[in-house]
This record gives sequence, C-alpha cells and structure tokens, in this order.
Amino acid sequence: MKINVDKESSLLEVKNLRTAFYDGKTKTEAVRGIDFSVKKGEILGIVGESGSGKSVLVKSILGIVPSNAKVDTGEVILDGRRIEGLSKKEKRLIRGKDIAMIFQDPMTALNPLKKAGDHLIELLVRVRGIKKKEAKQEAIELLRMVGIPSPETRVDQYPHEFSGGMRQRVLIAMALACNPKLLIADEPTTALDVTIQAQILELLKKLQREKDMSVVLITHDLGVVATICSRILVMYAGMVMEEGMANEIFYSPKHPYTKALLNSIPRVDGEKTRLKPIKGSAPSLKNVGKGCPFADRCEFAFDRCFTEVPQYNTFSATQRSMCFLAEEEVKN
Repeated sequence: MKINVDKESSLLEVKNLRTAFYDGKTKTEAVRGIDFSVKKGEILGIVGESGSGKSVLVKSILGIVPSNAKVDTGEVILDGRRIEGLSKKEKRLIRGKDIAMIFQDPMTALNPLKKAGDHLIELLVRVRGIKKKEAKQEAIELLRMVGIPSPETRVDQYPHEFSGGMRQRVLIAMALACNPKLLIADEPTTALDVTIQAQILELLKKLQREKDMSVVLITHDLGVVATICSRILVMYAGMVMEEGMANEIFYSPKHPYTKALLNSIPRVDGEKTRLKPIKGSAPSLKNVGKGCPFADRCEFAFDRCFTEVPQYNTFSATQRSMCFLAEEEVKN
C-alpha cells in the first residue's frame, strides 16, 4: 500500500525501482522495488546501515551506476518529466542543471591537480555556457555563498590548501553552481569532526531555505537526519522498511529495524537508557532470504517472517511500514 502523494507538490517520483549487479550469470539485486517521492522544497533523509543500498538508489536515479550494474525496472519522474528513457546526453544535462550531487569523502572528491576555482569554472562553462572570465567571477561568488573566507584568493588555491570542511564547502558550491532543483548529498559529513559536521548541515539547511530547492540527504547517522530532515526513509537490504515524517520516525516508529536503530544511539533529551546494539550484521545482498530481510536480526520474528516479504501498512497520510507486526497494529 502506498502513502498519499500530492503529485502537484512532488518534484521527484520513483516507482518500482530495481537495480542489480551482474557477475557472469550471478545477479545481485541491490535496490529491490523501491517507491518514494521528494516534495518541492523539502529535505528528505534516507538512512540505514552501510550496504543497505542508499547510494546505489540515488545513483540509479541519476543514471550513474557502475558498469557491472543495471537498472532493470522502474520509473523516475522529475518535475513531471520521465528521465529513465532519455539519451545519455539528455541525462548529463539534467544531472548538471536540474539534479546535483555531493559525493562522499571531501578529502578525495576534488582533483588535486586543479585549483578550487577551476573545478567551478569548468562546470559553469560546460553546463551554463558562460565565458571563462565571467565564470571565474561567479566561482568567487559561489565560494563566498558557501562561507569560504577570502574567496578572491581561495579561488586560485589547490585542494591540499583547504581543510576537510572547506573542501566540502567547495563541493557544495559545485553542486549549487547551476541552481539545481534537487540536491542529493551522499554522506556529506563523512570524515569531518563533529563541529564541522554541524556547520555543514547548517549550511545545507540555510541554502535549501534560500533557494527553495529539494534536498535528499543520505546518511547512516540518525542524529544527522534529526537535525535537518522533515521526512525520513529507513532502508535495509535494498528495501524501504519504513517511511514517515521525522516526528513519526523518532517518536512513533513502527518497524523493529527503525526501533533498533533508535535504541542503538545515545539520547540527548535527558532520559538515561542503556544502548542496545542490533545483534548480528547486515546481510550480504547475495544471500538475502525469501522473507523479510531483517528477520534474522529481529527479536520479534516468527515463522512467516522468514518465508514471506511483508506488504506495507499505512498508519497516516505520511507513515508506512513493511512489517507483519504493523499489519496487526493496523487491524487493532
């Protein structure tokens, strides 16, 4: 069962997306029939442990999956336009202009042989077709916008002259260079210390508000999504286990995996509780069973969980959960 979506307010719609990796005759499905939408002007968080398929999901949407992977089925609709059937050239234009992505690890994402400004200038000339001199002035303004001090000087410096946090700001400037409608941030605070993480998240929130763009934030850290996201998808083994508004996920979670994630992080609301690690480890996508992918680690699992994949049960216009226990809760 799908939750209600106001199509007029949706910027991105993804329907039944399936992506698999191929190794000879072996097929490993990394994204398994995912449906979701991103509303105009919202910040959507996608959370889950490493290996849950978060990055493959957004790369499938962008059409940049590795050479040994293939999007087998699914529709991707951006602002009313289907993009999965477009030519490579048309997809490149959309990636540069309508959708931008901040990739993981600011320490390695920039070319060490290029000045910070050259990364921006090259992008502005290629995508927006402006002259190099004009592009350099715009690059300086972009660096200023993302909070880099003395941008007139920094534009001519190399990545090794920037701290990790400043490199991340350069990547954000690159992502915003063409005024995208949708910004995808893949673990944007990885490898940064806590203080810098907070600054980067605050910057993303500020820029989203000023530019009224949509943001998809991918992370394994529930603390990060609690800071800036209005709505959350919880992923596990290539599937969405639960979806809901941030307050629903944090204060009324329905799926045992969501509850387990919340129980495994420290609380800051004054209540002292012992942290409970999730037993076992996330399954290899090559060996996912026939039933609920979380069944092996779930303390509430029963026979049906190991043989049948649950359907979604809807609790509100914005919250749904894939769990047989949720099915019983809905009935009651």
